[in-house]
Amino acid sequence: MREVNIGSRRFTRVLVLDEPGAGGACHEYEVQPVDGAQNPPFAKVSFQNGAIKENSVNGIHQEDLLAIVIDRLESFQKGDFRCRENALAITKVEEAMMWLNSRTKKRVDKGIEGTSVNHE
Repeated sequence: MREVNIGSRRFTRVLVLDEPGAGGACHEYEVQPVDGAQNPPFAKVSFQNGAIKENSVNGIHQEDLLAIVIDRLESFQKGDFRCRENALAITKVEEAMMWLNSRTKKRVDKGIEGTSVNHE
């Protein structure tokens, strides 16, 4: 188990619960409050482990988390927390989603989407 050293870590910390697996990535994460002794974990995130055609659907994808972040920031923009920084963050997260969708489209076009075949 190791901690992900990205973000402020003022209130929460993200732990990696497994070793790299399919694709060289880790697949199990847990978000914990910094005061872990007082509160249970906030969330456990299980990502897809292995190609869907070979392992069926067994977890979420990074696009799912990005969609949640976009929805949340857009909601802030409709309320009292509207600000330039939220607008910029939405743009950047949408850009990340665009690049991930571009990768998926290339894999679909090559007939290898959902498999462990490298498209490069």
